[in-house]
Amino acid sequence: MGRLAPSPTGALHLGNARTFLLAWLSARSRGGTVLLRSEDIDGPRVKPESTAQAIEDLRWLGLDWDGEVVVQSARLDRYRAAAERLVAEGRAYPCVCTRSEIEEAASAPHEAGDDGPVYPGTCRGRFTDLATARAATGREPALRFRVDVAAVPFDDGFAGAQQGRVRGDFVVQKRDGGPAYQLAVAVDDAAQGVTEALRADDLLPSTPRQLLLYDALGLPPPRFVHVPLVVGVDGLRLAKRHGDTSLRAFRHAGVASERLVGHLAHLCGLRPRGASCTPRELLAGFDLGLLPRGPVRGDDHGLLG
Repeated sequence: MGRLAPSPTGALHLGNARTFLLAWLSARSRGGTVLLRSEDIDGPRVKPESTAQAIEDLRWLGLDWDGEVVVQSARLDRYRAAAERLVAEGRAYPCVCTRSEIEEAASAPHEAGDDGPVYPGTCRGRFTDLATARAATGREPALRFRVDVAAVPFDDGFAGAQQGRVRGDFVVQKRDGGPAYQLAVAVDDAAQGVTEALRADDLLPSTPRQLLLYDALGLPPPRFVHVPLVVGVDGLRLAKRHGDTSLRAFRHAGVASERLVGHLAHLCGLRPRGASCTPRELLAGFDLGLLPRGPVRGDDHGLLG
């Protein structure tokens, strides 16, 4: 069982679409189920209209899914219950440290991690619960997961064997009581029965932390498959600075969905440049092994003008 999980923080672009196409093909080519989940918990970055737009874009591409769309903001009680369980079992603790305090504590260059400075463990063992932390400091605490291992090795379905380094206790519940991405995605994938999580490889650093959460909560992890990013001419992840590559722009310009899917298939190594096809026409003989091993250019698509 696979899933498509757009985050409604903006319009879907070619990079998003390529990943979703691959996730859909990987599941459907084996007769599997595909679920759709809107990951709309990223605070002020969320644009309410983007969920409906993403659904419209996916349908235009020819990607379908099974069952109702799951919306994370409607499942906050589930995440809160999971966080409370982690605290009750000693796997997480309240933290009142500010980002500036953490940055000051991380004095050496090697103490920086993928999400900024590595947390030095200042609040470990300091408070028994959220209420105690709040009363003692006058601050609204977050919750951090207690990391007691240096690495969580795992085998990725595309990237291969990974060392899975984990540095520092990480946030599972924010100061406002909302879940961090790591916790929400672990709870949802397990609850929905997802067995394969295919996504872009910029999320590889998240995987060890999620695996720790699956283990701590007694949940079965999915098989992770991380595929290379679609990038611009500068080698960086496709973004607005590389021009408008949103699906909405292509649709408004009159580009046929088959032509855009054909281009995505080209970026996947499944069709020659300039091909036109539907997602279903790519199912026969689909092989993830044909995917280029490194990033591919997405800003030289030649679909407009």
